[in-house]
Amino acid sequence: MGLFKKKIMKKTYDREYMKPVICASICTGEKVAGFKDIRTGKIEEIMLIRLPEDLERFKEIYEITEEVAKEY
Repeated sequence: MGLFKKKIMKKTYDREYMKPVICASICTGEKVAGFKDIRTGKIEEIMLIRLPEDLERFKEIYEITEEVAKEY
């Protein structure tokens, strides 16, 4: 049990050309949060999502307020 909470570093992404997505595997159920380039369709994977808290942390780091879309 710690007395101090680790400070989360805020990061940015190009909101004009990138949209946040969760890539989910149909077979294994693995989920990875990242950003999809709207122009090319390429996905940049950022972090593994194991728990709902991981998704909340991802949204907090990149200051995402909207719902994150899932892609299979």
